[in-house]
Amino acid sequence: MSLWHGDISEVDFAAMAGGTLIETLGIEIVEIRDDALVGRMPVDRRTVQPAGVLHGGASVALAETLASWAGFLAIDRERFHAVGQEINANHIRPVSTGWATATATPANIGRRSHVWEIRIVDEAGKLVCISRCTLAIIEQRSTYATPDQRG
Repeated sequence: MSLWHGDISEVDFAAMAGGTLIETLGIEIVEIRDDALVGRMPVDRRTVQPAGVLHGGASVALAETLASWAGFLAIDRERFHAVGQEINANHIRPVSTGWATATATPANIGRRSHVWEIRIVDEAGKLVCISRCTLAIIEQRSTYATPDQRG
């Protein structure tokens, strides 16, 4: 049974990301499973720290993006909106090239909050970062601003 609510085939992640940090970092969705959301981010000049390895803040941005989009897909978007409330991350190993791939799975889906676990791996499948993100679910229709509306 799928976690997702409503028609997710029409969700345009690229349009939602346009003109945001998500687009700047090159984050993209690569797979929507029945029980998880998978995305990736390049490890390149946009996402590394001066030492040449993936910046911890970029890992957290990837994790929160996946958790937020997973929460968005898991709620009735006509009635509710998911917003980030707390995130933590443990950085396990450095990565200096390729792609960082994140998989968000639910630890708990409640009526008023979600907790998502996000595992980020390198191209060899080795754990780079593990994160947990709590989302508040508020009674407000989900909307997002287009790049033109953001100014």
